Amino acid sequence: MPDLNALLADMAAEGASLDALVTPLDAAAWATPTPAEGWTIAHQIAHLTWTEEAALRAATDPDGFLANLPRIEDVDLAAAEGAKLAPAELLDRWRKGLAELGMALAALPPGTRLPWFGPPMAAGSMATARIMETWAHGEDVAEALGVTRAPTNRLRHVAHIAVRARDFAFHNRGLTPPAEEFRVEITPPDGGASWTWGPADAAQRVTAPALDFCVLATRRRNRADVDVAATGPDADRWLDVIQTFAGPPGADRPARG
Repeated sequence: MPDLNALLADMAAEGASLDALVTPLDAAAWATPTPAEGWTIAHQIAHLTWTEEAALRAATDPDGFLANLPRIEDVDLAAAEGAKLAPAELLDRWRKGLAELGMALAALPPGTRLPWFGPPMAAGSMATARIMETWAHGEDVAEALGVTRAPTNRLRHVAHIAVRARDFAFHNRGLTPPAEEFRVEITPPDGGASWTWGPADAAQRVTAPALDFCVLATRRRNRADVDVAATGPDADRWLDVIQTFAGPPGADRPARG
């Protein structure tokens, strides 16, 4: 994993990528429906705003965060309320939250663990999670606008979370995780050396281009629409349940074919 400064730079860059999509939009465009059922572009940014602000509280006031622990169920309510704000106000809040979170994470003493919805996490893990979620919601916004964003090597962070969350994905569906590790080999967007996890001699494996793997892992694409290959029954099952985020997986996106 990269060091914290590199992660925070990638977190800011992922935010800038999404910012560039929404900054030119007029008020009517903020109401454009996205692939997430019932969510407009404003809902997407409102959700990110709520999460940045929650993460900032966890980083700056962990006791207060735990005393008033948000619920995963609050997400839809927060998105609906935030979407009612004027676009300029919502955009300003999101930008401010993301920037302040970056500064707060950078200022934490090494080894600090932040409270969160699951187990406490290190500052680097929080930054990685924010990269993943910003990218995933950015894909929804881009699709709503008919824009195709070029994938970047920041997708390595998304893939890393997917691999680390393998057992959670099984548990989240009421399934027992496989006992053995998988080999995961991902081809990066720049065509460089593969990103790999797990033993090279593992009997079960997953191979994919980075973008295909990440849109599947964030549940932005149906498995039928991505070039992700599995060897072994457990690895194949993982691709049916894979997810990078906390909470219920939600309904699969419909296949495009």
